[in-house]
Amino acid sequence: MRPKPLFQHLSSTRRALFVIICASLALALLGGCYRPIANYDPWQVPQGARINATPTPVNTLAKSASPELPRITITPAPGGPTPTPNSPAILPTLRAQTDEYIVVSGDSLARIALRHQVSIGQILASNPDIKDPNLIEPGQKLIIPPASANELATNFKIIPDSELFYSPSALGFDTLAISAQFGGRLSTYSETLEDGTALSGAEIVQRVAEEFSINPRLLLAVLEYRSGWVSSQGKTAVSEDYPLGLKDANRKGLYKQLSWAANEMTRGYTLWENSAVAVWTLSDGTVMRADATINGATAGIQYLMSLLLDKADWKTAVSPAGFYAVYERLFGFPFAFSIEPLVPENITQPELMLPFSAGDTWYFTGGPHVGWGTGSAYAGIDFAPPGEEFGCYESKTPVVAAADGMVVRSGNGVVVQDLDGDGREQTGWSLLYLHIASEGRAAAGTYLRQGDLIGYPSCEGGFSTGTHLHLARRYNGVWISADGEVPFVLSGWTSESAGIEYDGYLVKNGQTVEAFNGRADFNAIGR
Repeated sequence: MRPKPLFQHLSSTRRALFVIICASLALALLGGCYRPIANYDPWQVPQGARINATPTPVNTLAKSASPELPRITITPAPGGPTPTPNSPAILPTLRAQTDEYIVVSGDSLARIALRHQVSIGQILASNPDIKDPNLIEPGQKLIIPPASANELATNFKIIPDSELFYSPSALGFDTLAISAQFGGRLSTYSETLEDGTALSGAEIVQRVAEEFSINPRLLLAVLEYRSGWVSSQGKTAVSEDYPLGLKDANRKGLYKQLSWAANEMTRGYTLWENSAVAVWTLSDGTVMRADATINGATAGIQYLMSLLLDKADWKTAVSPAGFYAVYERLFGFPFAFSIEPLVPENITQPELMLPFSAGDTWYFTGGPHVGWGTGSAYAGIDFAPPGEEFGCYESKTPVVAAADGMVVRSGNGVVVQDLDGDGREQTGWSLLYLHIASEGRAAAGTYLRQGDLIGYPSCEGGFSTGTHLHLARRYNGVWISADGEVPFVLSGWTSESAGIEYDGYLVKNGQTVEAFNGRADFNAIGR
């Protein structure tokens, strides 16, 4: 792997330190230190820096920040070589015939349109009996018109994949200090979330980055492009409730707007990597054919912008004069932060055990499904503790560490464990334990041996209708599919998908445990 270089103009002592750091990262990331541009080290905010320190007022809710943050001189990344070409992606073939589709539970017209590579407008035109596009019923028959997209979208690459994810390229990036330096609306914004947590604008950006595993630089650039909140007091037409311009009463406020954007950029990347999308349907119903030579992160941005913009504005947004120009103005040449490949082909999962105490019987309740939100790879699997209770209740059945490693984040129902020894979730393998109760939860900074207590299952964190454990893996910040080329293996049990989200199996030595949303003999598992 190619971790982000550190500081520019190093002294001989610091160069020696840099070599040591490179050697350490090489062990963790299966590669060496890499400078994509000669004589340039992407800048970062030094810890405890007081460089030409002019006190900058920040919101008093930013409890994790220093009361006075210095103004740090940013050196944006200079222009560099053309991004590495991608081999053309294998895209779905556009249908030339009309199909019929039977609506199933959980469907929406948006999901059906995406699956069939057409717009909602095209489906409505072929089904005039639909009076309200928000009201479709299981069993309803729909006519799906042929997919049609005559115009080819741009092949311009916007950012590398390492700038989409909370990857090694984000090491050292101080969201709070950078927000304070830019001094825009974000630096004075505050919001109280539904759980009662009061956060500053920069803390919201960092929280979304960690939860969705999205690069905080990217979130800042998206916010700047849509609202101007990073570098100024904002565009006059921008609503305080909808800073990204998504007018949805269920997504008011910066936290929900950025969470939605992070989820959809991740979805665009996931669709692209799974060869599940060939067209972008824009907000005005225009359908554009995706160019097969873009990369996954660019696909993520193109997809996000397709949900917000009409054809003219979308074409500008994904051009060199659009989002890319805003990113470059804030941070410089995005490909200076490139790490390639972000997920090497030869990675292997470290040895993991089922996260249960010996002798405890749990229940496999969810096969491969999204790691976080609704747009990520199917990185997660679920287990319910033993007992007679259903729904949300207090369980005292322990969740234990599946491997040795440092707890690098703990709170909001989450425990994240670093497995490569560097104490950073952005690099190498990490495990997400979700729905861990506050009481008894392992604290950040705790080094756990395999089998040590993580905490107790609950409904805390994310969305949950019942007490359980959600377990997922990431490598260099990328969600790793539980049933992909590097399958999830726990105590020798290998995860397999049944082809539908949440449906799947754990298989070991000819034995099979089937996922089931309940407790039964056939989904019981232990070690």
